Amino acid sequence: MTAADFPLTLTVADRQSMDSELDAAVTAAAAFALAGKRHGILVTRIGADTFTVDLSEAVPFGLTREHQAW
Repeated sequence: MTAADFPLTLTVADRQSMDSELDAAVTAAAAFALAGKRHGILVTRIGADTFTVDLSEAVPFGLTREHQAW
């Protein structure tokens, strides 16, 4: 996985998979954010079962923010 792979789009089937898939995606994003020390992480809910996890210069390094877009 590279920084070009972001944003990651996740479609989840249930609450349990939502938690585990989001945790894994945020962990992957954090590794890239840590390497560059320029981006924070933005998790956006774009539907009842769909999320994106992205590196964002609008989010300060070291922070993860959530956004609702639906």
